[in-house]
Amino acid sequence: MFAQPIATLRRDGESLVILDQTQLPWRVVERRLATLQDVADAISTMQVRGAPLIGCTAALGVAVALAAGDTDDVALNHALAVLRATRPTAVNLVWALNRMDARLRPLPFDVRREAAWDEAEAICAEDASICEAIGLHGLNLLRTLSVRDGRGLRVMTHCNAGWLATAGAGTALAPIYAAKANGLKMKVFVSETRPRNQGLLTAWELASAGIGHTLMADNAAGWLLMQGEVDAVIVGADRIAANGDTANKVGTVLKALAARAAGVPFYVAAPLSTFDAAVPDGRAIPIEERAAEEVLSVEGLDGEGHPRRVRLAREGTCAANPAFDVTPATLISGFITERGLIAAGDLPEFLRGIQT
Repeated sequence: MFAQPIATLRRDGESLVILDQTQLPWRVVERRLATLQDVADAISTMQVRGAPLIGCTAALGVAVALAAGDTDDVALNHALAVLRATRPTAVNLVWALNRMDARLRPLPFDVRREAAWDEAEAICAEDASICEAIGLHGLNLLRTLSVRDGRGLRVMTHCNAGWLATAGAGTALAPIYAAKANGLKMKVFVSETRPRNQGLLTAWELASAGIGHTLMADNAAGWLLMQGEVDAVIVGADRIAANGDTANKVGTVLKALAARAAGVPFYVAAPLSTFDAAVPDGRAIPIEERAAEEVLSVEGLDGEGHPRRVRLAREGTCAANPAFDVTPATLISGFITERGLIAAGDLPEFLRGIQT
C-alpha cells in the first residue's frame, strides 16, 4: 500500500493542519487552519489543490466550523455555503459537502461535532483506498502498452495529480507509483503547467520517489508526441460531464489534440466522485477565471534561495487566465477509475448503471 511521505492534511485537535502547497517545491511548510474562513482561504488561494484533496479539505472544513461554534442548521448552512463558494470547477468539492450535509442534517445538534469529524475522516480514508485502486487498474493498463525498441515506457502528464492532490497515491500518478513498485521501467514527461507551475510539484514528487522524469515547457508537448517520444498521456480531472467531456487544468486539451494527431492514447484518471452526471456535456462546466497577476508575473528563488515574485509583462498588459479547459470525450481513449478502465464511448451507459 502507498504511504504518503508527508501528510497533505491531518486533524490536530479541533483544527486542521495542511501542507501549504504554495510554498512547494522550495519549502515544506505546514499551516494550521482553526476557523471556517481559514479553510475557505486555503482552498481559494490553492494552499490545498487537486480535486480530491479539495473535497477532503472541504469536508474537514465543515468539522472545523462546527467545532469552533454553533452546530444548528444555521451554522451548518453557513459552513456549506462558504466552502461551496471557494472553487467553482472541481465537482469533488460539492460532492463532499453534499455528503457531509446528508450525514449531519438528520442528527441532533449535540452530536454533530464528532459526527462531522468522523464523516470527514471517512471521506479521506476512502479517497486513499480509491487512489490505490486507480493505481492498480492503471498499472494493468500500462503493462498492455507497447514500447519502441525495448526501452522503458514513456508517459506524459500535465499539472499535478499525485499524492499532493489527494489523500492517497494520487490519480494520474497512482499508476506510475504502482509501476515503480512493480519494477516496470518507465520515464515521465512533466509539463510545467503555467501559470501556477503545478508541474514543478509533480517533478518534486517523482524525484522524491526515485522515478525518472523530464520537466518540459508546456509548448514542447506536441513536438515530443509527434516525434514518437511518448507512449501514453495520463492526466487527472476536476469534473467529468455525463458524456465524458473532461475539465482539467488549462493546457490539457492541447495535449489531447496532439496525442490524437500522433496516434498516442490519452487517458483520464479520476475517482467516480469526479463524474457529474447532472452536467450533460463540457459546455455546462463552469470554468474558473483566476487573477491576471498569475500570468503577468512568475515566482521563483533568487540567488540567495529566497522566494521572489518577478513581473514579466509591462504595466497595463491585459491577461486572460482560465484555470481549466475542457477536453472533448472524442479525444479521450478511456477513464481509469477505482472500478477499472472505462472506454470513453461506454461512459454514458456506465453512469446510468451506477445510478440505478
